[in-house]
Amino acid sequence: KVNTMAAATIVHDTSEAVVLCGSHGLYLKPISKIVIRVALPQLKQPGKSISNWEVMERLKGMVNNHQFSTLRISKSTMDFIRFEGEVENKGLVKAFISALDGKSIKLSGFSDILKVRAAEYKIDFPTRHDWDSFFRDAGDMDENMPGERPDTIYLEGLPCKWFAVKDCGSEKPSEEVLIKVFSIFGEIRNVDIPMLDPYREEMTGRSFHTFSFGGHLNFEAYVQYKEYMGFIKAMNVLRGMKLMYKGDDGKHIACNIKVSFDKTKHLTETSIKKRQLERQRLQELEQRREEQKRKQKEAEEKQKEEER
Repeated sequence: KVNTMAAATIVHDTSEAVVLCGSHGLYLKPISKIVIRVALPQLKQPGKSISNWEVMERLKGMVNNHQFSTLRISKSTMDFIRFEGEVENKGLVKAFISALDGKSIKLSGFSDILKVRAAEYKIDFPTRHDWDSFFRDAGDMDENMPGERPDTIYLEGLPCKWFAVKDCGSEKPSEEVLIKVFSIFGEIRNVDIPMLDPYREEMTGRSFHTFSFGGHLNFEAYVQYKEYMGFIKAMNVLRGMKLMYKGDDGKHIACNIKVSFDKTKHLTETSIKKRQLERQRLQELEQRREEQKRKQKEAEEKQKEEER
């Protein structure tokens, strides 16, 4: 499973970054993305086609003195090509839009011009209205119970290495580091990193190991706050942000993460107990299998002895 969210990019301009957890080199940086739509002419001549690559190169040439951090095609049809472009910082978004929006491209070999529209990327992030209405309308939730109210954030695409214990030689994410980083928003009641549970994949029938394009291993996590204010603060601060990491070499890299609120009662007492019991059952099963193997091996060795 390739996780497109976490394709990390090098950050040259860190002026807009804010500290999330200094001791772990973690920062938040505003997402600075634009959507570009290029309308295509009706192709009258058979066998003639428009090169997406050529259109992309033309767009790059239209933003004088600036460069896209990334530019990719998000949709391509007979009528239009849609691009998503990231720029170095939020302050440049307007400059890019004014250089592109309402302009046109003339391709060699085509008489028709291609109209360009550009706008700021609308960030897909839950609002207060989303969680208020979800918990209000859910018939099986009791707001007096932790995990059955807006108190748990669900994070996807977190790079393992960034949340590992420093200098321990492991690149596995640590619950302690996760707690330290996210307790900036409020006191944490509970966290869960499914990937750290060796039995979870068997319990849920799904894999928790996801790779980004850079080959980095990512993980998902649940963070539950004791107070509603902690949850609200986390959601408000993380909205529209990328996660940025300052490595030991002083270089900054950033990746998009997905933040939502938990709708599955993942950290209710009942769910936690259920997972513990299931884990216990699987452990016992594993022990029985090991015991069986051991006995089988002993019997085989005994038989060999007797045959000698």
